Amino acid sequence: MSVHTQAQTYQNYIGGEWRPSASNQVEASINPANRHEVVGYVQKSSAEDLNQAVEAARSAQTAWRKLSGPARGEYLYRLADVLERHLDDIAATMTREMGKTLPEAKGETARGVAILRYYAGEGMRKIGDVIPSTDSEGLMFTSRVPLGVVGVITPWNFPVAIPIWKIAPAIVYGNTVVFKPAQETAVTAAKLMECVDEAGLPPGVVNMVTGAGSVIGQGIVDHPGIAAVTFTGSDQVGKQVGLGALARGAKYQLEMGGKNPVIVAADADLDLAVEATVSGGLRSTGQKCTATSRVIVQSAVYDAFKQKLLERVAALKVGDGLAPDTWMGPCASERQMQTVLGYIQKGLEEGAVLLCGGKRVTAPGLEHGFYVEPTVFENVTPDMTIAREEIFGPVLALIKVDTLQEALQVANDSRFGLSASIFTRDIGNMLAFIRDMDAGMVRINAESAGVELQAPFGGMKQSSSHSREQGQAAIEFFTAIKTVFVKG
Repeated sequence: MSVHTQAQTYQNYIGGEWRPSASNQVEASINPANRHEVVGYVQKSSAEDLNQAVEAARSAQTAWRKLSGPARGEYLYRLADVLERHLDDIAATMTREMGKTLPEAKGETARGVAILRYYAGEGMRKIGDVIPSTDSEGLMFTSRVPLGVVGVITPWNFPVAIPIWKIAPAIVYGNTVVFKPAQETAVTAAKLMECVDEAGLPPGVVNMVTGAGSVIGQGIVDHPGIAAVTFTGSDQVGKQVGLGALARGAKYQLEMGGKNPVIVAADADLDLAVEATVSGGLRSTGQKCTATSRVIVQSAVYDAFKQKLLERVAALKVGDGLAPDTWMGPCASERQMQTVLGYIQKGLEEGAVLLCGGKRVTAPGLEHGFYVEPTVFENVTPDMTIAREEIFGPVLALIKVDTLQEALQVANDSRFGLSASIFTRDIGNMLAFIRDMDAGMVRINAESAGVELQAPFGGMKQSSSHSREQGQAAIEFFTAIKTVFVKG
């Protein structure tokens, strides 16, 4: 893999080959830190390209599933080594393509390496159980078997980690993959496919097709040759994916939005709570499904917490993610920046009080990027739009409450239920939060956005289709159970 100094055109990866789209059309991937810089050109693919990818995956699947789990795992170990060697190049590309800071991009790519090694080890684990039979001469057991071809649809905010935490379990359990990355980060995805190619995975085991969601994404959902679809993205699109897959009887997995609360109890360590709130809510420019969005603070410490929070936010450096002193980069696209600014305006219209930020950053050197100031509102009520809808930007909404019970009621007053945090020293508060918080992931004295790769990832309510990704829980989606009875 070479480091490209000029914008180049990246092709689809199908059946172990690089292929242009049937349409011969491409589109530019733009650096959100500078709209005048083209990171690369990616294919605007058609249904014909998708059909080729599905056929390649189906052709490869029989031989791939016949390999032993440990043999498939060896390919993942090899891929992890290749990705690690190209970590710096891929991380720099990610920063240029979607804006997160270089340290964050390096951390995400390193996480991808770790995920690959984790699932390589999963190839050695059991894939079934012996079950007692009422027939004394019979043997009954279960075996987990691959589904076939899995469609993988991923967002732009984690263009390495999310594809890998879907693709790695899919292939180690014997499936083959057709991968559609977000078009905004398709150059980064192509570099990931370069690693797949260099690692020598058999042709057709992993295929990538870039293009519009309405064409390639919807095509994956509807394609009769795809047995299952795993999707991460907005709840609106996720619902369409689920309905489409359900209509033809395909298995589906949806990870969607979040409106993640942090509760700051009266006995909290305020310095710890402030640092975690800022990190959880504003790193990656707030563009995480697990990002802190609602900050629910008990009135006894509200003023002290607010003062510390504003001081910390004021010290944040906004700029190009490649600059060494940048703390927060731009929004990933002009469309996303306009969405965030629209929500800020909505907050003002509905009566929230703007404490800091709220505007586009146009300082010299940043005027060509999609930057939004770190923004904090107060006097936010639970019925306001900024307290109910996922903004996916650097916006924090402060909500004052009197009691922990009220805080939990406010925290649960959401159609989402992905991640939630509380800051408290009281074990009773911790236990009440663990028991009563309606979220798939709850964290005590830690930011909402941190999730370890070996643990199940997923939400409740409209955040998820109620399956789980990552860790050993991934086997539940990527395999089917076959029950076997043998009588001699």
